Amino acid sequence: MKVVTNWTEVPSFETEEEEAVFWAESRLDVRLMNASLLKADTRESTTITLRFDPRLLARIKRIARSRYLNYQSMIKQWLSERLEKEL
Repeated sequence: MKVVTNWTEVPSFETEEEEAVFWAESRLDVRLMNASLLKADTRESTTITLRFDPRLLARIKRIARSRYLNYQSMIKQWLSERLEKEL
């Protein structure tokens, strides 16, 4: 099995069959896969504390879960959208 250590080693494929044959005989190096993952946003942020009514927080978490989101990220998204609307 050929180990792909650089993306330049992956050719352009004319057909899906060509691609299937290539990947049947090749695999990505673990370091290449890890380097391809999205890194966390490294911009500076400030931690704050908000107090929510437990029922309100439960509703927010339920909505976030239904959208496959982290509830804190969803709250930040909502605040950002509302800020843009206000401005």
